[in-house]
Amino acid sequence: MSVIVSSESSDNYRQRIEVDERHELYTDLPTSAGGEGSAPDPHDYFDVALGTCKALTVTRYARDKGIPLTGVSVEVSHDGSEERQGRYAMSVVLTLKGSLTAEQRASLLRVADKCPLHKLMTTAEVSIDTQLSEGAFSQ
Repeated sequence: MSVIVSSESSDNYRQRIEVDERHELYTDLPTSAGGEGSAPDPHDYFDVALGTCKALTVTRYARDKGIPLTGVSVEVSHDGSEERQGRYAMSVVLTLKGSLTAEQRASLLRVADKCPLHKLMTTAEVSIDTQLSEGAFSQ
């Protein structure tokens, strides 16, 4: 999988995101940071990644186990006020739809916390190697 992020213009912060040459998204800085707020900012995508992973994980588990889940909603919020000190607090509210027993609801809640991105965000050591491309040039 490949993600390419490229500037749309030198006059603003808006960036075009291409995922696997099949999906196109955009990002921008909020107006409070000098952007136009025309698209989600990178922190929003971080939160989106967690919420979508939980929703997909719960949905797949319910289908695999024959649990009558008819829908799921995941609300993710964060408190980034201590991010520079190494703390990024996220809060998730999971809404499960369907005629579910208390046991099924508890099972789906446990599964939500086992989604791959939840584990990645809380247990993995992530390393990032950034390099200049050989084709870098001025234009």
